[in-house]
Amino acid sequence: MQIIKKVPVKQVLTESSKASMQEQFDKRKSQLDQECQQLSFEKRKIEAKQNISREDVSKRFQKEIDKRKEKIRWINYQLEQLDVLPLGSEITEDEVETIVNVEEGDIWEDVSSTGAIIVQDGKVIRIDR
Repeated sequence: MQIIKKVPVKQVLTESSKASMQEQFDKRKSQLDQECQQLSFEKRKIEAKQNISREDVSKRFQKEIDKRKEKIRWINYQLEQLDVLPLGSEITEDEVETIVNVEEGDIWEDVSSTGAIIVQDGKVIRIDR
């Protein structure tokens, strides 16, 4: 029988991967900031219309703006952690699904153990089972 199991993909922190991750975080942060500005603009635009409840519009838009600001705070935290981590650290970057063969007599703990795929500078360097 075959089952699907999730396996984490871990990135080994190097100078180039660190720079790449910082760039990705900065891009995402910039995008979220632009979305906040756009939502604020749309909120003011809709509030100017007279046949709409300003309070409801304000609450809804503010909720979306707050979600994005929380994501920005999380990205800032991740950037701080990235600065603190030493080179060679393994960071969980993603998770993929894999198909695992299960046969009668297999030890379930061996089958269900997580394992990991270790990547360094875009190349798989190790697969832990």
